[in-house]
Amino acid sequence: MDLNEIKDLLTLFDQSTLTEFNLKDGSFELYLNKNSMSRAQTTQVETVAQPQPVAAAPVAQTVQPAPVVETTEQKPVVAGTEIVSPLVGVAYLKPSPDKPTFKQVDDHVAKGDVVCIVEAMKVMNEITSDVSGEIVEVLVENEQVVEFNQPLFIVKEG
Repeated sequence: MDLNEIKDLLTLFDQSTLTEFNLKDGSFELYLNKNSMSRAQTTQVETVAQPQPVAAAPVAQTVQPAPVVETTEQKPVVAGTEIVSPLVGVAYLKPSPDKPTFKQVDDHVAKGDVVCIVEAMKVMNEITSDVSGEIVEVLVENEQVVEFNQPLFIVKEG
């Protein structure tokens, strides 16, 4: 292979979606890999070096810190029983996108009612209330990732 053919191959490889390319032609071998250091070699007398992709130099950026806004207002503490997530996953407040939410603030909930679904490893787990009462706060948003034992709802028993 001559140098122009190798350059053409490099150009085609660079423009393609391929991540790896290996060519063997007699005693000539060309190996290209976009994910690691690439090499081009031949077992003949001459060695052809592959030009490495040129990365753009990082542009220095100055990041302005966000202004600190101090507020004297504090969120009121809501008394009640927490319904917590028994597992890590994605919380769904609706049974499906076109259906209304299971429960929202001011809704009555009975012990055993489904309040949301937590999806973990493609399994939909219904989360039920352990208490009866009124939902006073929803602590998560629809499709939010939740952690084990994270509070989801606060229920005022009664």
